[in-house]
Amino acid sequence: MTDLYAEALSTFAQLFEEAKAGKEIDATAMTVATADTDGRPSARTVLLKDFDERGFVFYTHLHSRKGRELHENRQAALLFLWRSLREAGIQVRVEGDAQLVAEAEADAYFATRPRMSQIGAWASVQSQPLASREEFEQRLRNFEAQFEGREVPRPDGWSGIRVVPRRIEFWYGANFRLHERWCYEADAAGAWSKRLLYP
Repeated sequence: MTDLYAEALSTFAQLFEEAKAGKEIDATAMTVATADTDGRPSARTVLLKDFDERGFVFYTHLHSRKGRELHENRQAALLFLWRSLREAGIQVRVEGDAQLVAEAEADAYFATRPRMSQIGAWASVQSQPLASREEFEQRLRNFEAQFEGREVPRPDGWSGIRVVPRRIEFWYGANFRLHERWCYEADAAGAWSKRLLYP
């Protein structure tokens, strides 16, 4: 890790701890923006499950809309918004390349999930049309019966996605919109720079 990249991750870790200790409903909530091969964007909120020098990790069905789009177009953007922090809230923006986590890493995380969440991962055909809520509830009952008395394995097609940053921006909200923005960015050779941006 370069010193500037380490500085950016350290700054994120400090702010993340502040958000978890503060009034945020869920500091792990982040918006994930993707785009299809035609450049049409879509965004949704997921939960950050891990981060380190390798990147920021969330879990999903790989056949969901976001999973398909990230398979076709590896570029992703993340947004954390912690409204309760400091003077007028803090945003952290992360842009980078998406890659799958190792299978062992996905297995280890899946094993920590509540059992009903594990069964839900089997029952949901994420992003696909559903005829009725009753159909989904029946699928839940079917998988509950299938795995009764034993551990629930991670389903094929359910895994983690790691966004490897090439740009991280910290936006410190201020009154009268006189915000402070710091941008860390890697060039094509992987060298990181840091600069202040106009609000």
